[in-house]
Amino acid sequence: MRWNWRSLLPAPALDWIQVEITSECTAACTYCPHTIYRDVWTDRRMSLETYERLLPAFASTQLVFLQGWGEPLLHPDLMRMIRLARQADCNVGFTTNGMLLDEAMAHQLVESQIDLVAFSLAGTTPERNDAVRSGTRLETVLGAIRRLNRIRASRQATRPQIHIAYLLLRSGLDEVDDLPRLIEGLGVSTVVISTLDLVPEPGWQAETLIPSSTGELEELRERLATVADTASRSGVQVHFRLHAADDRYRDCTEHGARALFVGADGSVSPCVFTQLPSPGNTPDIPGTVRHRTVFGNVNDDSLRTIWHQRAYRAFRSDLTHAAPPPPCRVCAKLRMIDWSQDRPDQLT
Repeated sequence: MRWNWRSLLPAPALDWIQVEITSECTAACTYCPHTIYRDVWTDRRMSLETYERLLPAFASTQLVFLQGWGEPLLHPDLMRMIRLARQADCNVGFTTNGMLLDEAMAHQLVESQIDLVAFSLAGTTPERNDAVRSGTRLETVLGAIRRLNRIRASRQATRPQIHIAYLLLRSGLDEVDDLPRLIEGLGVSTVVISTLDLVPEPGWQAETLIPSSTGELEELRERLATVADTASRSGVQVHFRLHAADDRYRDCTEHGARALFVGADGSVSPCVFTQLPSPGNTPDIPGTVRHRTVFGNVNDDSLRTIWHQRAYRAFRSDLTHAAPPPPCRVCAKLRMIDWSQDRPDQLT
């Protein structure tokens, strides 16, 4: 009998596994690589066979997040994927554009006992949100949130938590002040405000919120802190990180040393930004991850084996010793300051 040394490798204890069950999307958000690289984009769906190869790792993972570069509600096996992850006794969630969350889907999500569902927004008025997030409608998304909250309440269920994933662009600064009013009474528990960290083409550089001075950083921090304070009066937690005014490396906000991303074809990468489903690398733009980085495929090896391979171990070591590997050196995610208190480890 041949000795299998791989069986002795310890299972990775992960903060999260982000699973791209599909890279297809119904929206055409103007800032998204899916839209900008559409001529070379690869639409793909993860098979159940590939997904099931991840199940042994779920037991030692805090959160399984079923979303990458696409819309998870498009996957016909989504509910089965949720159930399988829940059986591994880990938290499960995803982010959606909300356009497909009808009455039947809302009932299924509540029945599945999924832990969280996050809804993407990029404005507090239809004029702005619908223009930036083309293919979505603010009123439809808010209606989907109300629907999910209503059905959850009718069943006296505590799951799913409803989150908002809010993208703050520089041109939308004036609108963010109205965010607490927009979500009041919708059953939202958490808002995560993010900035444009992956710049898909040079024209979007102006929409980043990279401060030119500590004074500008403090002004922006105070503004978002006011939003957070206002929302807290309605029981909503607001979390946000901001790009530092200096160029010093900080902890990776994608938890690259304690988390990973699995693409729809089974490819394993440190994070979603290092695996765009398009050929080649992203353009050479300051603040943008440029290099596709893949350490293996779960259809060929177990996730445990891939995690412990020499190249992947060296990558994680470099990431945690102030000498980031090439894919990360220009990434905004290594230059962020977390201003949130008791931030949940969630990818919304």
